[in-house]
Amino acid sequence: MEFAPDGPMAIPLWINGRACLTMGERFFDVVNPVSGEARYRVPMCAAGEAAQAVAAARDAQGAWAAMGLSARQVCLGRLADGLERYAGHFAKLLSQDSGCAEADAVAEVAAAVAGLRTLAVGETGVAGLVVDAGRPLAGLVEAAVPALLAGATLVVKPSPQAPSAAFALCELATRADWPAGVLNLVHGDGPVIEGLCAAGVDRLRFVGDAALGARVGELAGKYGTAFAAA
Repeated sequence: MEFAPDGPMAIPLWINGRACLTMGERFFDVVNPVSGEARYRVPMCAAGEAAQAVAAARDAQGAWAAMGLSARQVCLGRLADGLERYAGHFAKLLSQDSGCAEADAVAEVAAAVAGLRTLAVGETGVAGLVVDAGRPLAGLVEAAVPALLAGATLVVKPSPQAPSAAFALCELATRADWPAGVLNLVHGDGPVIEGLCAAGVDRLRFVGDAALGARVGELAGKYGTAFAAA
């Protein structure tokens, strides 16, 4: 879907198992830092979209937790198999967003596949996951898997500089027969992070640069939301 015939392609939100394109006041062009090309753009969301995503995650959490650890492992294993099949596509998305070398993109996808097959159980509930542009796929997976195995559902906010692989992973999870609402995605910056906290996520986790993580932690602190950074 495009905003204009000659404009960058839009990357929608992912809420309750489907793509949702919102027309907000602000958009962010995803520019390849090597070529200078803007292939995609994302809507910069705020509290309303965050609340929708948190509500979807909250509605799905009880059934996801009730499935049991073994069934959730099966879901993660199917997602790992799918990611491995489409490794080349995901590596291309990473390279297009960040301008990284092909070998680095391939290595990150392989790390994400391995991460989906690990067994490290974290905390349940509804969690917000903020990921910077450093390792947009592998970082997401490493933080998400322990929560998902514990029975948590997630709202992911990728960096607007590198959102493509995170959105594609949400699509792939649905193709792998994951229940709707387990994995949701919103775009944005400070306002949407505050929106996640205001909507009542049980905790917020940040993955990436320490300085940026400190700013995200300050936003979480305003709402008394449990926060951790990696």
